[in-house]
Amino acid sequence: MHIHNYINDNVFKNSFGSSNELPFPTYHKKIKKNEIITPFGSIEDKAIFLVEGIIESAIENNGEIKIIDFVFPNNFICSYTSFLMNSPSDIQTKALTDCKVEYILKSDLEKAYQNSIVANKFGKHAAEQFLIKKIKRENEFLTLSAEERYVNLIDQNPEIIKSIPVHKIAKYLGIHPESLSRIRSKVYF
Repeated sequence: MHIHNYINDNVFKNSFGSSNELPFPTYHKKIKKNEIITPFGSIEDKAIFLVEGIIESAIENNGEIKIIDFVFPNNFICSYTSFLMNSPSDIQTKALTDCKVEYILKSDLEKAYQNSIVANKFGKHAAEQFLIKKIKRENEFLTLSAEERYVNLIDQNPEIIKSIPVHKIAKYLGIHPESLSRIRSKVYF
């Protein structure tokens, strides 16, 4: 899937059509495994749509890296606060596997907002999706055990077991790798 398909399927519920042009240009890039996409402290100037691969986003706290999200194909990723506020990014995004991405430059999107309903509906949808994902993640941490969060993660993204090292999954869940080993021995997939 590419950005045009995503907008047609998710924003316009198949009424945008494949022949309609997007009101902003998109760019394609291949990213190598372990390549940092957005480093800590940089200004985010693009919204990235993941076509293939897996990306992690992480935050640093007292010298310790904490994984806050894994992004799978057909989803957007960026340091959203940095993107909106033109401020240094407090998160880092990094390719966990070789990735193919399509992206939109912030400057192109802002120009399109001036006269395009498509761009405005897309921007509203993207903001809503970022917010919904953040709220769901916070709710899971406040209401579910580590085992329940692990089961949800695997149910939603079964490829995670094969593609992401156990220590990174443990960081994402907010537990030690040993605790994840105990959980994994109880939960069969």
